[in-house]
Amino acid sequence: MTAAAPPVPPGDCAPPAAPAAAPASTATPPATPTATAPATARTLTPVSKVLKLCLHALLLGLLALAAGRAVADSAPRAGWVFAACALLAAVYAAGVRAPAVHSSPRAGAVWLAGIGAAWAALLLVSPDGLWIAFPLYFLELHLLRLRWGVAAVAVTACAAIGGFLAHSSAATPGAFLGPLLGGAVAVATVLGYQALYRESERRRELIEELITTRADLAAAERSAGILAERERLAREIHDTLAQGLSSIQLLLRAAERALPEGAPALPHIAQAREAAQDNLAEARRFVRALTPPDLEHGSLAAALERLCAGVPGPRVRFSLSGRPRVLPTPYEVALLRIAQSALANVVRHARAGRAEITLTFMDASVTLDIVDDGHGFDPSSAASGSGDGGFGLPAMRSRAETLGGLFTVESAPGQGTAVAVTLPLPLEHLEHPDPVEAL
Repeated sequence: MTAAAPPVPPGDCAPPAAPAAAPASTATPPATPTATAPATARTLTPVSKVLKLCLHALLLGLLALAAGRAVADSAPRAGWVFAACALLAAVYAAGVRAPAVHSSPRAGAVWLAGIGAAWAALLLVSPDGLWIAFPLYFLELHLLRLRWGVAAVAVTACAAIGGFLAHSSAATPGAFLGPLLGGAVAVATVLGYQALYRESERRRELIEELITTRADLAAAERSAGILAERERLAREIHDTLAQGLSSIQLLLRAAERALPEGAPALPHIAQAREAAQDNLAEARRFVRALTPPDLEHGSLAAALERLCAGVPGPRVRFSLSGRPRVLPTPYEVALLRIAQSALANVVRHARAGRAEITLTFMDASVTLDIVDDGHGFDPSSAASGSGDGGFGLPAMRSRAETLGGLFTVESAPGQGTAVAVTLPLPLEHLEHPDPVEAL
C-alpha cells in the first residue's frame, strides 16, 4: 500500500488544472512547469496519473472488501456496514469531483472531516473499517499542514485501535502495532518525499539558472567578438589605407614644392593630392564609424571620466594634463581598453580604497597612468604567469607594444600599484596637430 501517491509538501493544494483528480493524487511528483505557467498548474505525468488511480483503487477496493465480507458472512449489521461503506465512498467521490477541495485548504479540511465522520460510522458497525486508516493517513498529510497532519494521523490511529478493540474481546499487540506502524510509515514516506521534492526543485532552479547564465555568456561573447572585430578593422584601415593615403599626400606635396612654378605637371599633382585628401577623409570617417561605443559620443578624456564615475567600490578620480588633441582611433581604443582592464584589476584584486587615472598629452607622446593604494603584488610573478592569472598585464602590454609604446608596472606587496602607458604620436600628428588634419 505504500505505493499510494505520497502528498506534496504540507499546506499545498491540489492543482486546479485537474479538478477531476482526488486530492491525494497530487501527492505525486508534478511535472516541471513551463517558464510562464504558475507552480500550481503543473501537468501530471503518466506515472502520477497511475499513482492517483492506484490511491482511488486502494480506498474503493478496501470499502468493497469490507462491504463484501459483511454480506458474505451474513453479519448482523450487514446492511449498516454496506450503507456506511456507500456513504464513505459517496463523500470521497464528491470531494474528488469538487473544484473547491483542490483550491481551498478550508474546503479540503471540511471534506476531510466529512470523510472522518463517515469512517467513524463504519468503525462503529464493522472492525474491517480499520483498513481504511492507511489511505486516510495520506489524505490527512496532504490536506493539512505538517503539524496538523501528524496530529490527525495520531488521532486516526487511535480511532482505528479503538474501533478494533470495540469489536474484539481480546487485545493483541497487532491491534496496537498495526495502525501505529502504518501511521509512522505514512509520515516517514511523506517526509522523505518532501525532501526529494525540495532537492528536485533546487536542481531545477539550478538548471534554469545555468541555462540563463549560458545564454548571457553567449551574448556577451558575441558582443565582445563584434567589438574586437570592429577594433581590428579600424586598426587595419588606419595602418594600411589611411597611412598610405597620408603618405601619398605628403609625397605629392613635396613634389609640388620641388617643381618650378608654372610646370605643366602642377595641376595634375594638385588634382591627385586633392583626390588623396578626399579618400583619406573618407577612410577617417570609416574608422570613426568602427569606434567602440564608449568613444562614439565624445573624446577619450570624456570616455575615461565616465569610466571612473561608473567603477563600483573604490573612489576613482580622473585628471587631464597637457593640451588635448584628437588621437588615432587605435590609440584611443588601446588606451581605453588598458584603463578598463587596469580598473578591473583594482576592483577585483587590489582591494583599494582610492585610485586615480591621469591622461597626459605631451609634444611627441601621450601617457596614461593608473595608480591605486591597494595591496599591491609582485610584478615578476604576474608576468611569469605564476600569479592570479597574470592580472591581465600581458594583454595590456601587448596593446601598448603593438602601437610602438612603452608599458611599465610598479608595485610591491602592501604598497599599491602604478601602471603607466606611453604611446608615441604618429608623424602626421606632429606635423598637423590640428584635430581636423590629424587622424
